[in-house]
Amino acid sequence: MDRTEAVSPLFHRRPATHGSAAPAEPVISLRGTALAYGDRVLWRDLDLDVRPGEFLAVLGPNGSGKTSLLRVILGRLQLTAGSLTVLGRAPRRGSRHVGYVPQQKTLPAHTMLRARDLVQLGLDGHRWGLSLAPGTTRRRVDDILASVGATPFANVPVSRLSGGEQQRLRIAQALATDPRIMLCDEPLLSLDLQYQRTVTDLVEGRRRSADTAVVFVTHEINPVLGLVDRVLYLAQGGFRIGTPDEVLTSSTLSQLYGTQVDVVRIRGRIVVIGAPDTATVHHHAERPNGGGPS
Repeated sequence: MDRTEAVSPLFHRRPATHGSAAPAEPVISLRGTALAYGDRVLWRDLDLDVRPGEFLAVLGPNGSGKTSLLRVILGRLQLTAGSLTVLGRAPRRGSRHVGYVPQQKTLPAHTMLRARDLVQLGLDGHRWGLSLAPGTTRRRVDDILASVGATPFANVPVSRLSGGEQQRLRIAQALATDPRIMLCDEPLLSLDLQYQRTVTDLVEGRRRSADTAVVFVTHEINPVLGLVDRVLYLAQGGFRIGTPDEVLTSSTLSQLYGTQVDVVRIRGRIVVIGAPDTATVHHHAERPNGGGPS
């Protein structure tokens, strides 16, 4: 088979699963899972299925294990207990079916990697052996850049782009292989409202057009509140799973934290008051990778 035939269109539409008679098989499935760093338990007895087209928001305070959960799904970190399958098999590094949008990192000013170079790494950086033909690769990179509105700065060094422009590229890179799962680690951090909307629109567009499952780690629920199907809230070594209306309540979060927490809804926005580690619980700065659990 020609290598070009193995690459699906960028926004290939898969059969819809919502509303069907029988629920689709989960693309991520955790059973009896636990994760600990030494004596510190981030969670235990976590059972979770994420199905095609579902938008799962992962919330919680600093050090609760949100980024660690993504690392487990990516095959970069081992569970302490339990089992995990991703698309029906054990997780593995470099799967073309899993797109990953990492936390933003400041790039050195002298970095000359262009926008199109970064996207191309997402297209063929995981492969062994021969890559796509140069002409095919360039056309596909151009299509991906256009899909996220990045064509105007395709040849600009990434270090010279704004945070919002860089996030467009990270999403483009994650979409390059037509993934069935998108893992997003704090993609809205440090972005103004305009770019937050841009990023969420790009992720939601992918979910709707291709039935891609989204696991979205965030410190702020409000920008994605209207998109979220369920919330996984990690805190105090425990967790809660449910719809936003089920999880983001005063009684639920007070039980989870073991102290009084008030959830106030103001003009369609959610404000959480009194949770440990923050003045408003959905405003946390994650530790950098390698800096301990997050």
